[in-house]
Amino acid sequence: MSQRQILQVFEQYQKARTQFVQTVADLAARLQNTETLQNAGVMSLLRPLLLDAVPTIQQTAALALGRLANYNDDLAEAVVKGDILPQLVYSLAEQNRFYKKSATFVLRAVAKHSPELAQAVVDCGALDALVISLEEFDPGVKEAAAWAIGYIARHNAQLSQAVVDAGVVPLLVLCIQEPEIALKRVAASALSDIAKHSPELAQTVVDTGAIAHLAQMILNPDAKLKRQVFSALSQIAKHSVDVAEMVVEAEIFPAALVCLKDPDEYVRKNVATLIREITKHTPELSQIIVNVGGVAAVIDYLGDSKGNVCLPGIMMLGYVATHSENLAMAVILSKGVPQLAICLEEEQEDHIKAATAWAFGQIGRHTPEHAKAVAVLLVFPKLLNLYLDTESSEDLQVKAKKALKSILQKCTYLPALEPLLYEAPSNILKHVICQFSKVLPHDSKARRLFVTSGGLKKVQEIKAEPGSAIQEYINAINSCYPEEIIRTSHIADVLLHQDIFPLHFHPLLKPHSPCTFIPNNAPQGHTALGLLSS
Repeated sequence: MSQRQILQVFEQYQKARTQFVQTVADLAARLQNTETLQNAGVMSLLRPLLLDAVPTIQQTAALALGRLANYNDDLAEAVVKGDILPQLVYSLAEQNRFYKKSATFVLRAVAKHSPELAQAVVDCGALDALVISLEEFDPGVKEAAAWAIGYIARHNAQLSQAVVDAGVVPLLVLCIQEPEIALKRVAASALSDIAKHSPELAQTVVDTGAIAHLAQMILNPDAKLKRQVFSALSQIAKHSVDVAEMVVEAEIFPAALVCLKDPDEYVRKNVATLIREITKHTPELSQIIVNVGGVAAVIDYLGDSKGNVCLPGIMMLGYVATHSENLAMAVILSKGVPQLAICLEEEQEDHIKAATAWAFGQIGRHTPEHAKAVAVLLVFPKLLNLYLDTESSEDLQVKAKKALKSILQKCTYLPALEPLLYEAPSNILKHVICQFSKVLPHDSKARRLFVTSGGLKKVQEIKAEPGSAIQEYINAINSCYPEEIIRTSHIADVLLHQDIFPLHFHPLLKPHSPCTFIPNNAPQGHTALGLLSS
């Protein structure tokens, strides 16, 4: 056999390997083929090709494995059990940039599914290899490595700490300074995944100077980059007052507010999330956001958003209102309450309604003026219906009930309270009756309206335990009226057909008794002060 014939055998073998691995990679690109490929033992066939003498075959084999592992955790688990990861890690330091990108793709595809699989990637020594890849000249290799690091770090604090201990964070900060937009995106995302787990991890990111570099990119025209930048800033800011103040000191406001009108809904949502994470900490931080127009901007954002995109904005308004009467009034004056009422009416998801109910509670719980701002928009019946609706989630019922009670305890706007006399269960009704017992003794016009509207009659129909709090409130209300008014079941008729005189003018009764009356057969010479005028 001639030398040419011998070499031809090797060429045919190489062509066969190349054709096989390319075909498998193409088949692996479609989900419906994965089960058949796995049953055919594709993992064990691809493994030796990772060490093939031909770089193209190595690269394509890694690509095929990455595509398979990317689909589900069973296939990723098969990669781990096949001892493929150590081969990939070993080859990362030796091969060309094309192979490195494919091998890193496999590591990312395995790590993304669960903490256990991500830990398997760490255990095979992948982090050291990924750090080396982050130092590569080629931006594509850096991007692939940063992506894999982010997928490892996102699962829990322990894995994030392993990433930090490997010395990744300073290299990621260098990556966000590179000119390539795709590399900036992935590096910012990885920093976000690291920072989100704990104050200590966030502080590590802060200590490398990441905030300043992220802040410089908030107005970048690339929407996907802005998503990751605002996500990273919010994950940093959420942990403590100190880091939130550092984010604010980076002078991202008011410029960041422009992004609340960005065409990309994820940019808008991440900006609102950042503002929420800042305002939740202290009144001072909330005041800064109010001063730069943040509350009004978020309210406009809510008007243009639906579904989960609304959630951070709703919560932000609640956090601002929580801190003080003045901040809650800033939300009211910015027309926040009508917008929240629209959200409560139109949103379908229970968790969004629950957040809205909570926000109402934070706004209305401060003073009667705050409570009235909520009450005049007929929010009470809506909250009551959500509380009583058996189809509402437990969290929604709890938050609606708590909000209703906290606002009722400050509400002195009786027209909004009276409908609740007919609909509220006893545990809510108690607070309604309490507010009437506080207001009626000092407001003659309210006493008159309470009678003519049928409210007083309804109070008499309430069955309360003797000595209970609600009975005490009813007694306080009844003491504002003459016994004849209380006894009759036709209160309105009595008022229309009798003259009611102040009882303290009657010579036979105790002088200066507040809120007491006599009928029109009183001795002559006593002046009528009008209907329930006492």
